[in-house]
Amino acid sequence: MTDAAAAPLAASTLSVNTLSRPLVERLLATADALGVHAHRDGTGPCIVDAGISVGGSVAAGLLVGEICMGGLGQVNLRPDGKDGWPTWIEVHSAQPVLACLGSQYAGWSLAASKEETGGKKFFSLGSGPARALATKETLFDELGYRDRADAGVLVLEVDREPPQVIIDKLLRDCHLSGEGLTLILTPTTSLAGTTQVVARVVEVALHKAHQLGFALGNIVGGAGSAPLPAPSHDAVEAMGRTNDAILYGGRVHLTVRGEDAAARDLAKRLPSSNSTDYGRSFADIFTAAGYDFYKIDGALFAPAEVWVSNLDSGNTWHAGGLDMPLLLGLWQKEA
Repeated sequence: MTDAAAAPLAASTLSVNTLSRPLVERLLATADALGVHAHRDGTGPCIVDAGISVGGSVAAGLLVGEICMGGLGQVNLRPDGKDGWPTWIEVHSAQPVLACLGSQYAGWSLAASKEETGGKKFFSLGSGPARALATKETLFDELGYRDRADAGVLVLEVDREPPQVIIDKLLRDCHLSGEGLTLILTPTTSLAGTTQVVARVVEVALHKAHQLGFALGNIVGGAGSAPLPAPSHDAVEAMGRTNDAILYGGRVHLTVRGEDAAARDLAKRLPSSNSTDYGRSFADIFTAAGYDFYKIDGALFAPAEVWVSNLDSGNTWHAGGLDMPLLLGLWQKEA
């Protein structure tokens, strides 16, 4: 294994929590305009409701997307009607491994039993910069990265506030005082929730590249786009739409270094069309799998179309393609 593959971020001095802090402050300062609501928990953390009891907004979701990327990515809206759909999310980063895997990836499993909560059990996958303070995932050992900051932010795709036992765990594992933690709650059924999930299009490609064994240290740039669907009030349907946006409408361009053979192989193996589950709505696939993600072919979790450019040779490879007829059939009604 090369040094780049073993610990691609070992030399990084960037702090995703420090870099994202101005974005968090902007979210709080413009909460009313963005349709979100913030309050302090009894133990000190700032809880931001971005779509549970408030309307939220696409604009809030764009900002949450940049917060999730640790201040190392740009997330924009492109309302140009290209490819038959009115609105697209565009994402790019000059530090894609740190922004996407070291921060944005929803990899921190947070669970509490009914006994621990005193009521209903709780589960969520935490994403965002505070993951790098706790480093509870083996992924951080591979990346060789750990952040240190006196304030951190975590995003949870939930429809209720986390119980106190979870908040206590977050404070303990992140080594933060109560006032130093911000939690942003974005249910996928909300405008902000749908937007910030679709903004993971480049992250999905990075995660797939990691699974395929590509040396992460050789990925030096990433850009992507995906169509933004309307949110659904049904949780499974909402999750299905955000996944479909990337699986069938996601485009990603990765810039890499290294051998041409590795770059070409990455382009060939990356698209979602390599999966045996490709071709149906994700909601149908998920339902048929008994609501068990582990029964779904892992090759499906990838963007639809990719380009891989090798800076060392100047060559670019392309594979996959969008399936807009499938998406339009799922999302669009005729007037």
